[in-house]
Order: sequence, then structure tokens, then C-alpha cells
Amino acid sequence: MMRRGLVAGPDFDYFQRRYYTPSEVAEHNQPEDLWVSYLGFVYDLTPLVQEFKGDLLLKPILEVAGQDISHWFDPKTKDIRKHIDPLTGCLRYRTPRGRFVHVPPPLPRSDWANDFGKPWWKGPNYQVGRLSARTRNIRIINTLTSQEHTLKVGALESMWEILHRYLPYNAHAASYTWKYDGKNLNMDQNLEENGIRDEAEEFDYLNLDSTLHIPAVLLYFNDDLTEL
Repeated sequence: MMRRGLVAGPDFDYFQRRYYTPSEVAEHNQPEDLWVSYLGFVYDLTPLVQEFKGDLLLKPILEVAGQDISHWFDPKTKDIRKHIDPLTGCLRYRTPRGRFVHVPPPLPRSDWANDFGKPWWKGPNYQVGRLSARTRNIRIINTLTSQEHTLKVGALESMWEILHRYLPYNAHAASYTWKYDGKNLNMDQNLEENGIRDEAEEFDYLNLDSTLHIPAVLLYFNDDLTEL
């Protein structure tokens, strides 16, 4: 933790969020910027795509850019699902979209080399964070300017992570005291831990539009013009 003027908090020059929403993953859907998610984590496969640029084995990966591909995997082994190949009678990776990078061919081939180390789906090399299984909306109201923004955030994100999301709207966001219901928020805790309940399920149960009531966090200026 570092202190910036009147406000204690992380150094946002080096801050990394832990969670990403499915809609954020979906934005990275181009060969030059390709993310996928699986088994609760988010992966940036852009370096892999650049390494194998022009290779036909990239096609199945390009087709799922920005999507969740958990159905490709066995949740117990964390490996690609396998099946018995009807041609060889051997246990092989199951790839309905076609064989992709680092998946061995069904039969021995002279042009196949397995000296690449771990396949791309094993290990944390491409991992950028966790996937938010549940998201919610929160309103952030700047009491100094009366500006209001609604953000979609991960339910488990800390207030610091939410502040990081809010920075494009207010570069001085860390120079404010964040409050809800008149109480200072614990920035290391998430919304629920700060007493800001997610009532979307209750609204759905009552057949009401949950957007009719979105909790609001109020920002009070601390007279500290620290720009992040």
C-alpha cells in the first residue's frame, strides 16, 4: 500500500485487476488481440497467435476468439477432453472444430515435433486473471460534480478494482472518499462485504426490472488533486 496525499491505496501505475467480466473478454476477439476464458480463468492468447501466424492449426482458436471454451476441457483433469479415436482405437484429444496448435496428430507424422514444452492450455503463461462468474451493476456518483456513471463489475471485485474501472471517467478517483449509506467503504473488500447487497435475484423473483434500483456509491472530494 502506498500513500498519495490524503489517500492511502495501491500504486495504480502497477495495479493489476484480478477479475474480468465475460463482456470484457468478448471485446478481445481479433487475431491481433485475442482472449478466451476457460475453467474460471481468462487467457490472452495473442502471443500464441502471433507465434503461429498463418498456420492452419490456428483456425479453431480464431473461431472462438473472445469466448468461453470451458466445454473443451475436462474439469477434473484440466486437460482437453479425450475420446477413443474410431480409426486407431487410441485415446486422443477430442477436437470437434478440428485439430489445433499443440494437439498431436492422430497418426505419426515426420513434420510433427513435440519439443515446445507444455501445451498452451497447461500452465499460467497466458493467464491474465479470473473470470467473474457473476456480475452486477453499481452506480458511482461524484458529489462534487453531480456526474453519475453505472459500471458493470464482478461480484467479487474489491473496491480498489472497481475504482480502477472508474478511472477513465475520473482520473482523480483515488482522491475521493468512497461512501455508501453514509459510511466509509473498506476499499479492500467487495461490494457485498461492504453491505451493498445484490438484489437482482429478488427483483427477478418478483418479476420486477432490476435496473429500477441500482445501489449508488457516493464520492466525496478530499481536496487532493492526485492524478493517476
